[in-house]
Parts: sequence; structure tokens; C-alpha cells
Amino acid sequence: MVLTSHDQLGNTGKKTGFWLEEFAAPYYVFKEADAHITLASPLGGQPPLDPKSDDPAAQTEATRRFKDDAESITALANTVKLASVKAADFDAVFYPGGHGPLWDLAEDKYSIALIEKMLGEGKPVAAVCHAPGVLRHPKNADGTPLVQGRRVTGFTNTEEEAVQLTHIVPFLVEDMLKAKGGHYSKGPDWHPYAVVDGLLITGQNPASSELVAQRLLEVLG
Repeated sequence: MVLTSHDQLGNTGKKTGFWLEEFAAPYYVFKEADAHITLASPLGGQPPLDPKSDDPAAQTEATRRFKDDAESITALANTVKLASVKAADFDAVFYPGGHGPLWDLAEDKYSIALIEKMLGEGKPVAAVCHAPGVLRHPKNADGTPLVQGRRVTGFTNTEEEAVQLTHIVPFLVEDMLKAKGGHYSKGPDWHPYAVVDGLLITGQNPASSELVAQRLLEVLG
């Protein structure tokens, strides 16, 4: 699982980071499937939590479970540096969202290389909400955009408008995926929606995080 290390919400002076539910829900789906989970981030150590995802209204069964789970809290505080991660050591990669990834992971050379290598080796890549932004620069072996011709989803323009960050984010996930040639689709705003295209699994919003994790396990068999 690859988390953001970016904590600044553009030039607003406000904080961002990863979205707690989008980490916690998949984390426990994987844990209950007896997966061996490694947590990584560009800077290593404790990734920044989007403070809004810590609001009482944003809590779910998974986030409450995480807050009572000392072992998992310690694991999150000690993410390995993304540069040290080798695709050969893993069966799959999952990217939780939050706005942070739009600034760092979308442009991170180690993340780009990891995605290209995983898919090139026949291993699934999954991303939810804003995390499909990490698909901005990866390419296929022939140099075409990775998402070109693939079915994908991600945070919608209307969902971004609803949180009033359309003019703050470096790019809109929906627009980027379409511009790169992806066959973008979406469900109703704020409802679970996931798309599986071969080894690429994407989810629309926080409500989709558990569904994306389940789809990833299905692809892994």
C-alpha cells in the first residue's frame, strides 16, 4: 500500500494528506485475507493524515477499528521509503486516496516506475478516489499513456466541486484520465463504484475503497 507524504493543500495554508477511510477499509480487507502488507510512502515514516478525514462525520467501522489497533498504528508510523520498494517482492499494489497524491505520488518517479513494472510483470495495480491521479505519467511499453484505451474511474469533477477544491488541486482526476485516453465512467456521486480492466482496478470515491480492495483480491485469485 503506497501512501502520500504531501501535507499542503495547494496555497490555501490548510493541511491535506491521505484519507483515513481509504486506507483503513482496504487495510482490513487485506489483513483478513491473510495478506502480508507493506506500507510505503515517498518520504517514509508517518504519512500525513488529511484532517478532514478525521472528522467525526467521516468515521466508519474500519476507521474506528484502526484507531483502537496499536499494532497497525505503529505500522503506519513506520512506512518504508518508496524508493526502496521492488516490484519483484510484491503481488499487488494499492494506492489510497486523499488529495495528497495529486501533488507527490502523481509526479513521483519511483511510483511511476513501480506501476509500470507491476503491470508489466502481470501484477495488479489498484487506486481509489484521488489516487487514480498516480496514473497520470506511467506508460505502456510502446510509450503510450498507460490508461489509454483502458476502462477507469476516479474522483469526479462534480465531487471535487462539492468539496470546493476544483481550483486548488493541480489537476482534476476525471479530466486527466479522459485526456490520457482512458475510457472514464462513474456512478452517482459519493456512492461505491469500481472498475476492473484486466490488472488495473480503480474506484471513484471514499465509499468505493472497500469495494476496490475486494476486487483486487478477486483479481489476485
